[in-house]
Amino acid sequence: MEYRISMPIENARKFKVGDVLYISGEIVLARDEAHKKMLEEGAPVDLKGGVIYHCGPVVKKLDGNWKVIAAGPTTSIRMEIFEDRFIEKFGVSVIVGKGGMGEKTLNALKKHGAVYASYTGGCGALAARRITGVKNVYFLEELGIPEAVWIFRVKNFGPLVVTMDSHGNSIYEDVEKTSRNNLESILSTL
Repeated sequence: MEYRISMPIENARKFKVGDVLYISGEIVLARDEAHKKMLEEGAPVDLKGGVIYHCGPVVKKLDGNWKVIAAGPTTSIRMEIFEDRFIEKFGVSVIVGKGGMGEKTLNALKKHGAVYASYTGGCGALAARRITGVKNVYFLEELGIPEAVWIFRVKNFGPLVVTMDSHGNSIYEDVEKTSRNNLESILSTL
């Protein structure tokens, strides 16, 4: 199913693995250091019903305004040590990144009614076309451009494919099981 949604998201439980999302409104970019800082000190904005995008953008300042050059996803598994607590503490509805996440995050998605959606790696310039502006940036001096907390305004940001849902489904677990079964089947014929 395809959904075109505006922020904030009130019910992410309706999204299932395989659904495609296009998001309009504001999204928050946060990587490792930003997750850690917000868990320790609190978030600079209300994240309830929001989208966290695992991304370190490529930006430059033009005439006093930020211009987004590229905003491709970063590998999400790096945030596995934080994400379950992050979802619980801040009430995030959608996590966006690449490569999937682990069991702790999947359990938090189930418990708190959130989903993980994948954005295709290598498409940072394409993603930048869906960004209509930079609303704000936090912790820039302390963390630097890639690790700062960015607030982007987006229009039809996607396609984002739901790959982990709040019902315990994970395309990554499914692929791993299928691959393991196929390997065992091949090895048994040797």
